[in-house]
Amino acid sequence: PLAPRDERPLWRRALPFVIAIALVAFLLYRLDLSRFVQHLQRVNYPAFIAFVALFNLALLTADAFATSFVYRRTVCPVRFREFWLIRGFSYLPSLVNHHVGQAWLTWYISRAYKAPLWRVAGATLLVYATTFGSLFIFMTLSLLFDHEQIPWLAPTVVCGAVAGIAYLAVIRLAPPFLAKRQVLAPLFEVGVRGHLAALAMRLPHMVVLFLGSWLPFFFFDVKIPAGVAFAYVPVLMVVVALPITPQGVGTRDWFSLHYFSRFGHGAPEDQAAAIAATTLTFAIALTILQIIGSLLLLRRAMSMLARPATDSSPTAPPT
Repeated sequence: PLAPRDERPLWRRALPFVIAIALVAFLLYRLDLSRFVQHLQRVNYPAFIAFVALFNLALLTADAFATSFVYRRTVCPVRFREFWLIRGFSYLPSLVNHHVGQAWLTWYISRAYKAPLWRVAGATLLVYATTFGSLFIFMTLSLLFDHEQIPWLAPTVVCGAVAGIAYLAVIRLAPPFLAKRQVLAPLFEVGVRGHLAALAMRLPHMVVLFLGSWLPFFFFDVKIPAGVAFAYVPVLMVVVALPITPQGVGTRDWFSLHYFSRFGHGAPEDQAAAIAATTLTFAIALTILQIIGSLLLLRRAMSMLARPATDSSPTAPPT
């Protein structure tokens, strides 16, 4: 099989799609549809589709670069090119939401490389830790801009810094009641230096994701300043990844409407229509491209599961 069996009842599996449809339907109900259609008609679609395709390719490459580094250090000697193909196919289950894609990737690496599932899960925790660390860095950068209009930003950065330092202190001290847990073993094996190395590898991925979340608005004449983008786009990236709706459809739209509509042109109705046109068009274009790309990699994914067992020993982790 190409996926672990989903034991959840049908209504649980369908719920994210129902929520997404309800959020989008309510959004469209609130919009001036004539203005919404006008914004859809004005966009340069060849340029926009080219941007989305380039973003998807850059995102996959940067993600595979960072994540293959983590799995190489903790699980198995997976090559970048090989993992690039695996990660590309995993975008198909990621269409449900980011965490489903990560769960599928964890299961797939375990099956393809004959590695213990608990160890791969521990490596995936390291991926999560460095991803959130990268998002925190982006939010910290916003302090260099005009942050007075964002009163919650400085306290959030301080809390995040304290939490990050405490986490690294625990990794450095390696208390036995945590370090001896199998699923946490990869985190303590790589140590603080390994975390920092993985964080450095993850930053290019976050740069691509940040730009891909910010720049589409410019195609619809919504010009979000850099300072505001550094403050709010990282939060948008987290909102999209929440396991609420597929691909963040609905949640992305309402968040963007609340925080970014004032940067559009015209009356409030025009601004809201421009935001909705941006988020819905981007989601549709990205989903179609990712489905096409994942299906093209389907055969490769099947062949890797069918291959004989290989050495799944990781390379020596840093300490």
